[in-house]
Amino acid sequence: MEITVLDNNVDKAIKVLKRKLQQEGLFREMKQRKFYEKPSVKRKRKEKEAQRRLRKKMRVMRRND
Repeated sequence: MEITVLDNNVDKAIKVLKRKLQQEGLFREMKQRKFYEKPSVKRKRKEKEAQRRLRKKMRVMRRND
């Protein structure tokens, strides 16, 4: 990942970096890795995330129709 600083505007570059990291899910992953997660809890979390992604996909598809 590369962020370019234009006109010595470091604050804006940091903002762009944070937004990109947020979109990639880095902060969420760091929070999850902070503590051990049991395999059963991990499986349930992944199922919930998959359901959420599916619902979002269905919402987007309905809007496009």
